Amino acid sequence: MTDAGKQIDKQKDGTETELLSFLVGGQDYSVDIMSVREIRGGATATSLPHSPDYVRGVINLRGTVLPIMDLSKRLGMNTEVDSDRNVIIVVAVEERTVGLMVDAVSDILAIPEEDMQPPPEMPADNERNFVSALTIVDGRMIRILDLNSVLPPANEEAA
Repeated sequence: MTDAGKQIDKQKDGTETELLSFLVGGQDYSVDIMSVREIRGGATATSLPHSPDYVRGVINLRGTVLPIMDLSKRLGMNTEVDSDRNVIIVVAVEERTVGLMVDAVSDILAIPEEDMQPPPEMPADNERNFVSALTIVDGRMIRILDLNSVLPPANEEAA
């Protein structure tokens, strides 16, 4: 069997997961590539009153109003970044579509399931656990986000 054939078999068996990796506050994060709809350059969001502090506002994406979430604020980081250099990753989970504002997109990774480890149990002060797994790639610790936890419930969204 060719290497390409072996690669396809691995993906069919579910032993590898493809991830989109990106930087937030100088740290490596990733999401399942199957939830990513598109990657856009930074866009100016129109703010909405009474929205959570991590919601930058909304943008018009081909006629659809798309809420933009500042991922660094959602993850509780105190980093201020230049929004002109940010990238928006448009993700869809179930019926929710949201733009995640990140610092930069890094790579697409194919990670064997056995290389993903659950995060350690840590007491959280009334917060959800946003990280579903951890893996090491080229000496870097990559946090794999659980988008169901990161995205606000439908009744909490800005749009």
